[in-house]
Amino acid sequence: MAAAARGCGGVWRRAWQRGAGGPAPVPRGQRAVACNARGGAVPAGKSGLAPWVPVVGLEIHAQISSNSKLFSGSQVQFAAAPNSLVSFFDASLPGTLPVLNRRCVEAAVMTGLALNCSINKRSLFDRKHYFYADLPAGYQITQQRVPIAVNGSLSYSLCIDNKMSQMVTKTVRIKQIQLEQDSGKSLHDDTRNQTLVDLNRAGVGLMEVVMEPDMCCGEEAAAAVRELQLILQTLGSSQAVMAAGQLRVDANVSVHHPGEHYGVRTEVKNINSLRFLAKAVDYEIQRQIEELENGGTILNETRAFDSKLGCTVPMRDKEGKQDYRFMPEPNLPPLILYDAKSLPANMNHQQVVNIDWIHERLPDLPSVKRAKLVERYGILPEHGFTLLNEDGLTEFFENVVKQTQMKPKKVIGWILNDLLSYLKQHSLTVKESPVSSFLLADLLNLLEKKEISSTAAKQVLAELWKGEGKTPFEIVKEKKLELIDQKELEQICQVVIDGQENEVMAIKAGNQKVLNKLIGLVQRETQGRSNPVLVKQLLEKKLSE
Repeated sequence: MAAAARGCGGVWRRAWQRGAGGPAPVPRGQRAVACNARGGAVPAGKSGLAPWVPVVGLEIHAQISSNSKLFSGSQVQFAAAPNSLVSFFDASLPGTLPVLNRRCVEAAVMTGLALNCSINKRSLFDRKHYFYADLPAGYQITQQRVPIAVNGSLSYSLCIDNKMSQMVTKTVRIKQIQLEQDSGKSLHDDTRNQTLVDLNRAGVGLMEVVMEPDMCCGEEAAAAVRELQLILQTLGSSQAVMAAGQLRVDANVSVHHPGEHYGVRTEVKNINSLRFLAKAVDYEIQRQIEELENGGTILNETRAFDSKLGCTVPMRDKEGKQDYRFMPEPNLPPLILYDAKSLPANMNHQQVVNIDWIHERLPDLPSVKRAKLVERYGILPEHGFTLLNEDGLTEFFENVVKQTQMKPKKVIGWILNDLLSYLKQHSLTVKESPVSSFLLADLLNLLEKKEISSTAAKQVLAELWKGEGKTPFEIVKEKKLELIDQKELEQICQVVIDGQENEVMAIKAGNQKVLNKLIGLVQRETQGRSNPVLVKQLLEKKLSE
């Protein structure tokens, strides 16, 4: 066994060996062509050979959202005092025994169903032996032989060349989902040249989601993980906050020429953000290509992504065989699940996990939510995609729609083009926005009632962003941004016409594009306090006289 890293190395190894020892992976080459069309492809290099085909697969560890750990009653809490949430079992004291957490099992079943997996009614627990300071028992309880869920799929969408109007949907196969324990955390103190161990995380329940190597670039990997993150959060099976370590990604990367066997893979460990995942995968693809084209070889090794340098760095090689000495967990019987057909009549329903009961209570998944947003509000599919992909933006949008007279199709433009650009510019989340849904709705109502122009509305939004506690109406009054009356606007239009003889002659000669210049001049004279549609009507009327 070659993998020295934690996780389901054996599963990945078998997947890569199938590629390395079996027939040439033609479908992979076809998939890379689609990647090439998007601009994420890797063309022929210095050697002039055929384009390279990147192969990317992922192992994702999701911390299960539960009050207690997988096999003990210790509380699960982020950022608690070191070693304050450790039971005798977590510390591996002799004589302690594991007691399986029902909530963790239900969360894994729920996730498996949402990812179109087959749920094994009989799954097994195994011991995986390896030695780290933060693993007191010297082994991890996992599901190597028969995991709880297998053979699923995940569909995800991504933009072509960063154009929201051009989106493609792809599917990645799910090899398996398995329950396992998390390890503790080693804290390295370089100043004192010592390592401290915090066992609060030891024994926390994890779901490891193993994705087949069906992706070809960092963009695809990040899009697939984001979709999985949304599904987990929708189900409530995991909070999946990457910054809190609740969702950690290991990326397996290799490259080969079309028609050839898979190349030697490297594994980039413990990536904790979607942006870093995309960068790490793309960097590793390019690094391997350059290494091979310069006559080098790729080592089967574990690497880490250095976010400051923007590159991957070696951690340890995986060439040396490590024997995990997998063995059945002697203290846990097989995990038996039931469905409506197999559930015995005299069985206490509180003592079993019923797959059908969980399936019936699955909430709407992100793909269904997007479709409902499009149908309910008449917005474009790409708008629904953005609303759901940005945390809290769907709720913000729906709150604005409820409080304004403006049609949802117009509201979506203000939220995606204006509000969201402000948020990204200042690196803020929707919840951190100084402009509440109430204030934006108030502003859009002024615009819809034709009390201000769209230009003035943008000025008001800029003032609201300062967070000074003023209402849109107060800002309009203070800045004198109300629309001027029609009589005064007619006079300004006449002044502009009188001062632009050449433009007037061009318009009368049939060049209607010049009219836009006159509209702009009127807007400048009124300092954005005029309605462009009305200005155009008045100018056309005066020019036809």
